[in-house]
Amino acid sequence: MVDPLTMASAFGPVDQSYLLEARQMQALSFAVHIPLVCFGIAFPALVVFAEWLHLRTGNPVYLTLAKRWSKVMIALFAVGVVTGTILSFELGLLWPNFMATFGSVFGLAFGLEGFSFFLEAIFIAIYVYGWDRLSPRRHLLTGIPVIVTGISGSLFVIAVNAWMNNPSGFRVQGGRAVDVHPWSALFGNHFLWHEIVHMYVAAYIVVGFLVAGAYSISWLRGNRSEYVRTALALPLTIAALAAPVQLVVGDWAARTIADDQPVKLAAFEGLAKTTKGASEHILGWYSDGKVTRGIEIPDLLSLLATHNPHGTVQGLDTVPKDDQPPVNVVRFAFQAMVGIGTALAGLAAWFLVVRVRRGRPPASRWFYRGVVAAGPLSLVALLAGWVTTEVGRQPWVVYGVMRTQEAVTGANGILIGYGALVAVYAALIVASAWVLRRIARAPFDQEPAPLPREEGAARAS
Repeated sequence: MVDPLTMASAFGPVDQSYLLEARQMQALSFAVHIPLVCFGIAFPALVVFAEWLHLRTGNPVYLTLAKRWSKVMIALFAVGVVTGTILSFELGLLWPNFMATFGSVFGLAFGLEGFSFFLEAIFIAIYVYGWDRLSPRRHLLTGIPVIVTGISGSLFVIAVNAWMNNPSGFRVQGGRAVDVHPWSALFGNHFLWHEIVHMYVAAYIVVGFLVAGAYSISWLRGNRSEYVRTALALPLTIAALAAPVQLVVGDWAARTIADDQPVKLAAFEGLAKTTKGASEHILGWYSDGKVTRGIEIPDLLSLLATHNPHGTVQGLDTVPKDDQPPVNVVRFAFQAMVGIGTALAGLAAWFLVVRVRRGRPPASRWFYRGVVAAGPLSLVALLAGWVTTEVGRQPWVVYGVMRTQEAVTGANGILIGYGALVAVYAALIVASAWVLRRIARAPFDQEPAPLPREEGAARAS
């Protein structure tokens, strides 16, 4: 770990009137791009799994699902190309001092990410356009590189973020990083592992509940065909298995943060002073060094952070006020992530218990209403988690080394770029919705299986 006091003195602030706008532009781009990253990580595996089920069982419904979902996969990949390119340009345009100073540290990761991207583009095209040109088994094998490159590309980018939260593998001399060891900095960073697992599990939760939510709408409207039931069961099972796991991973992440970024953990709770047997507050507002109007649970923060109800938790008072993040923003984001994640785990438990005990999914309409709500709520939890990570690191762009105000551009025209960015993303959202709607309404390559006789009779009555 580099020495923060020595490193921070190597940089000077940039005269920039639009630091807030630059942060907002970056945040907007992340908010648009990160859900697409989830689909890049988890959706190819879901598509290939459906195709494998077809080869294993011969059920044509699985093939119909795989073909339709593959069209969605390539459409979202195309949108991700645009948003990812914008993000790459933003890093250089908005944060030039950050890129110039530390490019030698994380340049390797971005290069490997670009290599993964090109491989993914090649194989996703082969997969989508090779349905009738390759044998079934060879076609299935072309999906494996799509899964692998979707995971590897995100891994390299998350490695950079982990390094920003726990910088190592270099020293600063003359305002530049020297003695750089990129492999050690990026992949020997113990912060990487909980971030990777946390993000990948989140990806399966988001994709699972969003896809299941779309078919839950059809279920609630009375469509109980084998196609809808299968299309609902596959992603819902994946999300239901991932949601409880995320609670365990979240505990792991929180304890790592307690050790390496105690100020961020103090901001999660609004803990003003270092405390032995620290309490947890649910909801409430942080002001004047305390949380008001919240529900206090004694000793819970110490128990969660140290696995000891009487453990000592460092407070915000361990650093100067200028080195503290905006507490209420971080608290609300953290509590939204945890609250929604707990609710999703409860919904998952409902599904799994009924499935195991009765051999079928729940019949209650309230369950399927919950699944519909779980899709957008999982997105909120995903974005809240990244707000927790990124805003909780402030005022540092590289934790303890370079402040965000030292990294930002001094150029004019930020407001014009901000307006253009909003217009581009609005157009992308509209275009994406139009394409996905056309895919959903397109005729099937083959008709899905009809309703079972008893269900058809029940609906007719």
